[in-house]
Amino acid sequence: MMLKTVLYIVLITSFVLVTFFGLGPVFLADGSNAERMLTLAVVIIIYAILILLFRRLLKK
Repeated sequence: MMLKTVLYIVLITSFVLVTFFGLGPVFLADGSNAERMLTLAVVIIIYAILILLFRRLLKK
């Protein structure tokens, strides 16, 4: 039970960090639109991986 709680905390912290450091540059960066879209694509891929890990953890 303790390990599951630690994993929840790690995954939720990962979501917060990806949101802060990933979406911040997408919305606030002064680069080109292509650079923003590339950053957005990477952030979406990271979100997808985190969601898959979170769902796998919930099933067990």
